[in-house]
Amino acid sequence: MSLIIVILALVLLMFVAYRGFSVILFAPVCALLAVLLTDPSLVLPMFSGVFMDKMVGFIKSYFPVFVLGAVFGKVIELSGFSKSIVSAVIRLLGRERSMLSIVVVCALLTYGGVSLFVVVFAVYPFAAEMFRQGNIPKRLIPGTIALGAFTFTMDALPGTPQIQNIIPTTFFKTNSWAAPWLGLIGGVFILVSGLAYMEWRRKRAAAAGEGYGTNLMNEPLPYTEENLPNPWLALSPLVIVGVTNMLFTSLIPKLYGVTHTAQLPGMAKPITTQVSSVAAIWAVQCALVLGILTVVVFAWKPIKERFADGSKAAIAGALLSVTNTASEYGFGGIIAALPGFLTIADGLKAIPGVLINEAVAVNVLAGITGSASGGMSIALATMADTFIAGAQAANIPLEVLHRVASMSSGGMDTLPHNGAVITLLAVTGLTHKDSYVDIFAITLTKFAAVFLIIGVYYLTGIY
Repeated sequence: MSLIIVILALVLLMFVAYRGFSVILFAPVCALLAVLLTDPSLVLPMFSGVFMDKMVGFIKSYFPVFVLGAVFGKVIELSGFSKSIVSAVIRLLGRERSMLSIVVVCALLTYGGVSLFVVVFAVYPFAAEMFRQGNIPKRLIPGTIALGAFTFTMDALPGTPQIQNIIPTTFFKTNSWAAPWLGLIGGVFILVSGLAYMEWRRKRAAAAGEGYGTNLMNEPLPYTEENLPNPWLALSPLVIVGVTNMLFTSLIPKLYGVTHTAQLPGMAKPITTQVSSVAAIWAVQCALVLGILTVVVFAWKPIKERFADGSKAAIAGALLSVTNTASEYGFGGIIAALPGFLTIADGLKAIPGVLINEAVAVNVLAGITGSASGGMSIALATMADTFIAGAQAANIPLEVLHRVASMSSGGMDTLPHNGAVITLLAVTGLTHKDSYVDIFAITLTKFAAVFLIIGVYYLTGIY
């Protein structure tokens, strides 16, 4: 019965998310329903002592990363830098390589620190224009954008500042550059296989005589050339974020040591910080601040008139994103405390090999919650100690655990109820029926890449 209660809560959360209801509201409802069915007297204590504690803890750790990432993406948009980068890539690769161009643009933006939600809005008008001119079915746009924005630059490539690559640093005391070779191998596999799949889909549509389509929704106005910034200037903030992220990752532990104690005259007691747990988060925060300042310095004039409204919109989006994920994190904390979860955990522990165990656990929970960061947070919050113990027993570096967890979070997360998927389809004016098959194919590619890098590590030992 206890296992049924846990499954019921998970399925209910997945269902309400798929139906478009707020996870912020229904994550505690689903979690407390499970507690109610287990022991009604524990509903209030579990809400205050577990759900809120986990939720607030997540916001405490990751709120600045969400906010700074959103503001950085917004100033990139307001400055015209994103349009400049898109236009330059199109000129370089040619309009006949529409799919490759859009994937490259999405990859540049996401690896440079722009939120994938911002990327969807920024790139869609250009993708629509290129697909229209190339007479490629519009229904293939979501799969193309998903490949560029939701996959290898989100969690595979070393150093990516996306939150999916930052969360494991807290649990494994690693940094965002963990296991670079495995990340590169997985990233290349996803890129090559994803492009091959999307090109196959394009050729099939062309052979069937299918064009861009008619009577379509949310069609953007045709793109016209503007007086855009120099593309090298537009790329500079992205480069600065990447380079300074790497530098701060190395510099911060040297400056502060393993632990740091702060004491000011007005403090009742000193503040001691375990630097190894927050170094990667601090590094990304500093890098994003420098990226924002770079954009402001180079493009103050186009930014200043719209910065007030733009920054408000960016912060509102960041608040929604971080609260959604934190609510799922609180949900996971309660689920992990229920008797039924022990059955699930024991089942996952029975999977041979700590890396396979971790990959399956993170994939399953990311798929159930429809959130890469939420699912990974739940898995690591409840099972990180087990993974670490298993890795140490098998002499597996924690950097490998980091990369497997990060890439697994981007595996089955893009099921139909995923927020990014719903946003992508809404922005493009398409439906699950029109385009989800391609997004799911990319999802399977991401899923396969995780087990590919595990195999590479076991065969070669490189990471």
